[in-house]
Amino acid sequence: MLDDKDKILIAALRKNARESLVGLARTVGLSRSATQERMRRLEREGIIRGYTVDLAAEQDPAVRAMIAVTFQPGFRCKHVVPHLAGIPEIVACHSLTGSIDMMVMVACGTNAALDRIRDTVAATEGVATATTHLVLGTPLART
Repeated sequence: MLDDKDKILIAALRKNARESLVGLARTVGLSRSATQERMRRLEREGIIRGYTVDLAAEQDPAVRAMIAVTFQPGFRCKHVVPHLAGIPEIVACHSLTGSIDMMVMVACGTNAALDRIRDTVAATEGVATATTHLVLGTPLART
């Protein structure tokens, strides 16, 4: 259960994960050591799983796509995802309800790279279909 101080700390880290500990403490209204201990606890409990980099637009991958995956009968994400986890261009796999079983989010440098990744996904044991959707833009994104 997150308290108000935890929520303020997480919001500050979302805004700037590189904020100094002193700056975070000031924002949260705690001492530096209390803020550091709170961050350690949130990490230990798995609430904060890591810190990320927010790239400038010119550094974004040239190609972003979603690959809609359906599974062969008897297969689930737990069977397929381990085979995809080693592909660094795959940034997320979302399990879905409905006719699509999983959405694979890809960020890569070229269409040729996307083609290679798509072929790898389609050839993965348990995958019945893999349909690629190119991302044209992101008019709204929240973290």
